[in-house]
Amino acid sequence: MENFTPKAWRLAIHDEEAQQRLDNFLFRTLKGVPKGHVYRLLRTGQVRVNGRRAKPDYRLVSGDQVRIPPVRLAERPQPVQPGNRQRAALESAILYEDDQLLVVNKPAGMAVHGGSGVSFGVIETLRTSRPEQAVLELVHRLDRDTSGCLLVAKKRSALRMLHAAMREGRVEKRYLALLAGAWSGGERIVRLALEKNVLQSGERRVRVAAAGKRAETRFNPLQTFKNAALVEATILTGRTHQIRVHAAHLLHPVSGDDKYGDRQVNKEMRRIGLKRMFLHAFSLGFAHPGTGETLLISAPLDDNLEQVLANLRKTESLTGPAN
Repeated sequence: MENFTPKAWRLAIHDEEAQQRLDNFLFRTLKGVPKGHVYRLLRTGQVRVNGRRAKPDYRLVSGDQVRIPPVRLAERPQPVQPGNRQRAALESAILYEDDQLLVVNKPAGMAVHGGSGVSFGVIETLRTSRPEQAVLELVHRLDRDTSGCLLVAKKRSALRMLHAAMREGRVEKRYLALLAGAWSGGERIVRLALEKNVLQSGERRVRVAAAGKRAETRFNPLQTFKNAALVEATILTGRTHQIRVHAAHLLHPVSGDDKYGDRQVNKEMRRIGLKRMFLHAFSLGFAHPGTGETLLISAPLDDNLEQVLANLRKTESLTGPAN
């Protein structure tokens, strides 16, 4: 079935809607209308901003008046809803929240957003739990199998400022990773460009390539074991799979990583209880977009990762001291 709006309507742009591209604003407003039709409305001048034609990439300004012509809005089936248990678990994992942003300790195994066979992820679950919240947008992303601090904006002004801080390297992101192999020496810094490829199957793979995008990771060992090392990884750029690929290039892949890791190492780690990839975004440091106050938010390791470290320490104490 379809709903038809018989008359043109006008929308005033508020502060929180400003700086969006016009086409993105229309996609959100005209849910159910094919993108091709939206672009046709723009191309033929049926959508007007302040009485004039506007291009799809026009950035809306607070106070703009957007005229939208009569359109047919397809009725979409009710989306699948996340279960109450998942919503409650995610709400209980919130580490910090105010009127502009929140930080959640994302569980391993949960995607940050729906897609690729996943009906809903962190952001869809939060939106379902908070239907009164007009804006909830991811500031950055974490791999599905990575746990830890995930930053979400509750206002578009905050989203813009946090995105700018990310681009300019003013957000400090630190991870804990258990790397395979005996680590020698201290801190290592990897400066190797990364290139992303999509295989025919749709799988994303990243590799070190001179033609790729600049990427820099600092690895600082916190505790070394006979055949593993717990390291703090600080990323100075935010590339897809950056820590995992840089660690594998050092021949110290992340334990439990089934894409870039070592199959035999992963098998041995499963024997001591590792049930997932040992990569955890344990802290975020940034200036609050509203107050300018410096925030440093940390997320504890989950029980499985803590138990793996305890098992390694126990094994080392039985066979001899670690370095």
